Amino acid sequence: MTLTHDPAPPDLDPADAAAYASWFACLAEPTRVRLLHTVAAWPGAAGVGELAAALGIGQPTVSHHLRKLAEVGFVVLAKEGTSTRVHINPACCTGLPHAADAVMGLLASRPCCPTDLPADVSVRAMEPGDTEDVRRIYAEGIATGDATFETEAPTAEELEAEWLEGHRWVAERDGRVAGWAAAAPVSPRAAYSGVAETSVYVAEDARGQGVGKALIHRQVTGADTDEGLWTLQTSIFPENKASLALHHSAGFRTVGIRERIARLDGRWRDTVLLERRCNGGCTPEPA
Repeated sequence: MTLTHDPAPPDLDPADAAAYASWFACLAEPTRVRLLHTVAAWPGAAGVGELAAALGIGQPTVSHHLRKLAEVGFVVLAKEGTSTRVHINPACCTGLPHAADAVMGLLASRPCCPTDLPADVSVRAMEPGDTEDVRRIYAEGIATGDATFETEAPTAEELEAEWLEGHRWVAERDGRVAGWAAAAPVSPRAAYSGVAETSVYVAEDARGQGVGKALIHRQVTGADTDEGLWTLQTSIFPENKASLALHHSAGFRTVGIRERIARLDGRWRDTVLLERRCNGGCTPEPA
């Protein structure tokens, strides 16, 4: 989880805006939306006749709308003999939510990391003597109710066992620790050895001053130079829009919403799952 207060004003590239407009224009027809939903939910590839029967509309109408959906890359049409099979383009599962986030001002095009770093904030490797400051800032994040499902700060021993060596950072401002960032392995399985869960926390009295930007910049650039890491991921409460914007500014993309994933103080909460491929990437688009 993450708690920051460093929103970065997003800027929507004209070419991206044109692409997104074509996607939304394609979906301006309700039958087409129903058809796309049916294709996406279908187990495997669907036939045109099967889709027509499921929706209660004629095959010529289904074929017309499928061609429109295929033109913008939402579906893939494949000939099998004399029939046409249809399946969803997997890129849509991330590309379409990404477009919605961009239009709603939650992200810009996917850069490497923030560039407008504050001159009065320095970031260094975390040291054993930082533990109490780290736990204090962790507790301040917990107190907001929008940073983590934890209800009390872990012990120093728990944090030491959880976090990856070489990926623990603290930010200093005016001679004191103002925030921290760390990464932890997501799984003990070898297949996921290069995937890490990240956290960024900023002290209550230092929020909105660029500390989060400085921390996430060091976090992602450090990951980019580590050959053992290939993906960073994080989960953020949807109410924490500043943190969502910060992570999008560092090249994270929204994977999806995990609805009612866990309870906090007796209330079910959603989280937004984001990930970043190390060593850069580009905005996902249907192909």
